[in-house]
Amino acid sequence: MSQVHTTVPDVADKPAGIAQPLGAGAITALVGFTSSFAVVLSGLRAVGASPAQAASGLLVLCFTQGIGILLLSFRYRIPITLAWSTPGAALLASTGLVAGGWPGAVAAFAVTGVLIVITGLWQRLGSLVAAIPVPIAQAMLAGVLLPLCLAPVQALGTSPAVVVPVIVVWLVLQRFAPKWAVLVAFATAAVGTGIDIAVDHRHLDLPAMLPTVELTAPQWHWQAVVGIAIPLYIVTMASQNIPGVAVMRSFNFQVPWRPAMLVTGIGTVLGAAAGGHAINLAAISAALAAAPSASPDPKRRWIAAATAGASYLVLGLASAALVTLIAAAPAGTIETVAGLALLATLAAALTGALSDPTHRMAALVTFLVAASGTTLFGIGGAFWALVAGLVVRRFLPTGV
Repeated sequence: MSQVHTTVPDVADKPAGIAQPLGAGAITALVGFTSSFAVVLSGLRAVGASPAQAASGLLVLCFTQGIGILLLSFRYRIPITLAWSTPGAALLASTGLVAGGWPGAVAAFAVTGVLIVITGLWQRLGSLVAAIPVPIAQAMLAGVLLPLCLAPVQALGTSPAVVVPVIVVWLVLQRFAPKWAVLVAFATAAVGTGIDIAVDHRHLDLPAMLPTVELTAPQWHWQAVVGIAIPLYIVTMASQNIPGVAVMRSFNFQVPWRPAMLVTGIGTVLGAAAGGHAINLAAISAALAAAPSASPDPKRRWIAAATAGASYLVLGLASAALVTLIAAAPAGTIETVAGLALLATLAAALTGALSDPTHRMAALVTFLVAASGTTLFGIGGAFWALVAGLVVRRFLPTGV
């Protein structure tokens, strides 16, 4: 991808109408955080993070993406927003423990950041990722998401008293206010958890609710690099960075590709030891700051992005409290919220995977291998799903 810079005059000194982009920015951060933080926590815990390490990861992700948004939006005066890699977190949740445990996963996070930096510096690497057929990349993502999206159904048998109200609230909000469905579903889960704690006369660990950073020394294992770093890099590029550029282009903003990759890649490397798996360009949530609803004047929409960046710094301070609450929740509660949050992503991934008949069989094989969770030679199923899909695509005639 070519590096394109777009700058516009600074309009921050014009007070009129500033409330609209400020409000849009705060909503951008709130929706981005609440819609998928449960997925991030599930992913980090699955690869071996303790509750404190998962809270640290959520905190550092908020901080690195918040600082990155501020740097890019102030520098280029366009509404560039960043996010953590939600598909990447789902990938971690499906991968589970790898060689080296949590320190091995931390090393893989750092390698992912290095690959993103190289993408910004070397156009060829980005072109190679873009050359992976979209149906195969989407099929891998769909296979990774499937087990997570089954969690709400499975949780009905373990904690129905908490899970049923969460599902009902989510369904009603999907009908009348879909943007807030996951947020209100989580609030319902929090109320249910509070009632459960009170009935059982349990107590929250209040000291653990204070935000802290837990650093972990990385341990390098090739299985973790191949099983986590490569699929995490591919899914982050294919499902976040490349669509993020397209979303911005739809609102007539050209993302400065190289600076964006350098900021997100370096941010990922710096945050890895504290538990951050990856940050990237926002895709779906990017529209909240870039659309006319953020401001009728396109030259003012960068203010919405900057506000989102500042809001993420504040939201990060709540990470430890959220993890403490989740740790006390009945079994299956957080998995239910995460699964509901990913249903729309699963639907889009399945559509993208199977809509093109020329790649349908290869995509189907990719989906099945990824959904199986098969681990070979210490390497998770997401990597083997890509390999299987590309091999089938190469072997079969076009259109089969």
